[in-house]
Amino acid sequence: MVETSPTSSSSSWWRRWWAPPLHNHHYRRWIATITNFLSTHKTFLIALWLAFFFTVFYWHRDGTTGGLLIFRRTLPCRTFPKLRPVAFNLTDFGAVGDGVTVNTAAFEQAVRAISRLGKKGGGQLNVPPGYWLTAPFNLTSHMTLFLAEGAVILGINDEKYWPLMPPLPSYGYGREHPGPRYGSLIHGQNLKDVVITGHNGTIDGQGQTWWKKYRQKLLNHTRGPLVQIMWSRDILISNITLRDSPFWTLHPYDCKNVTIRNLTILAPIFEAPNTDGIDPDSCEDMVIEDCYISVGDDGIAIKSGWDQYGIAYQRPSMNILIRNLVIRSMVSAGVSIGSEMSGGVSNVTVENVHIWNSRRAVRIKTAPGRGGYVRNIIYRNLTFDNVRVGIVIKTDYNEHPDEGFDPKAVPILEDISYSSIHGEGVRVPVRIQGSEEIPVRNVTFWDMSVGITYKKKHIFQCAFVEGRVIGTVFPAPCENLDLYDEQGHLIKRSVSQNVSDIDYDF
Repeated sequence: MVETSPTSSSSSWWRRWWAPPLHNHHYRRWIATITNFLSTHKTFLIALWLAFFFTVFYWHRDGTTGGLLIFRRTLPCRTFPKLRPVAFNLTDFGAVGDGVTVNTAAFEQAVRAISRLGKKGGGQLNVPPGYWLTAPFNLTSHMTLFLAEGAVILGINDEKYWPLMPPLPSYGYGREHPGPRYGSLIHGQNLKDVVITGHNGTIDGQGQTWWKKYRQKLLNHTRGPLVQIMWSRDILISNITLRDSPFWTLHPYDCKNVTIRNLTILAPIFEAPNTDGIDPDSCEDMVIEDCYISVGDDGIAIKSGWDQYGIAYQRPSMNILIRNLVIRSMVSAGVSIGSEMSGGVSNVTVENVHIWNSRRAVRIKTAPGRGGYVRNIIYRNLTFDNVRVGIVIKTDYNEHPDEGFDPKAVPILEDISYSSIHGEGVRVPVRIQGSEEIPVRNVTFWDMSVGITYKKKHIFQCAFVEGRVIGTVFPAPCENLDLYDEQGHLIKRSVSQNVSDIDYDF
């Protein structure tokens, strides 16, 4: 029996599997070349095999990457979903995302192109990653504005590029100056079926210049919002970041069927005046949910017109659901109603809201001259975390557009309930300041326990309020309220509804 050498054994293996149909001397030369390569590059081949093995291992281990880790940086960014029959890219219209080039014309051309597609289902404008500087521009009906991850629409910060508009009819007066007001960066009027969404792209108002000029009294007109949609219906705004608005951030005005979802709204908590997060104004059938808001004024402020102008306009805010929010407002309140509420506010539910590091948590503010009403308001499952004043109703918020208001036009405040209210680090849990002119009627407290930071006696403060406490609440309620047990049986009826223990010294 003849022994075979390792080399001849390897040759036999290769001959069985890989030998090409060559002449014998070519075949031997080819086998020798392969064998020599394997023996002289053994270390390289082992390293290559280990690299492949560990790459596949980490690929399976990290299922969120969407592919091999070594190639992750070269993968394209998230693709644009097609939400309309026709989609355009902003760069199709000559836009340059360098943060310097002004792209107003590109936005306007894109909107005009989409406006021609209304009968075909509208169009989508995709804004890719980059910094897209622009002056204000208008949207159109049946339009989706889609901001990619890393896309930033930048508002030009020179007011000469911002158009002037008439005052809002329910205000009759620029909010800060008489006469015209600046328009919004992204604007729409008399629209239907509008979507602003994305992969958490950003609309940035670059408000720092506006705030500085406002404080220095260098502006002659009321500042404009970041996004304002007026007299429109079927609006969806979701999955984007709004930041550093010159004035109110998101202002739906006299709109119906509006959904606002998964927004992040940011402005400095100090020195960013009037940067409210979301201001529904004379709106009907609205949902605001799953948002994070940290701004320099009210997180949310529900409005419906100012004094005699709002009374004449006669458009209430109604049927509004606010839920699943986290809000910070060091200057004002997490969720406010008013003070401009002259058209009325009703059927509002605020639930599952966490308010932290704020001056106030939830507030209703009004004054003689407003007229209107606030009724059928439900607050439930609220958490206050390090808040100076938790629940506030204030009836002497005396800002008026001009001397033409009627001081005898007093608002009605009634049917307001607070349940499942909890928290810690609260200085004054409740301050309900009704008045002889504007009493607060039919207020209910149930299931309330708020940890306090101040041990003074009167920290549940009331004046001219009528209502009830059901079960046990902490801290102990004011004597203005009737007491009921958990089953709803009257324990003690108050005879002191008009007593006042409001104390602003702490």
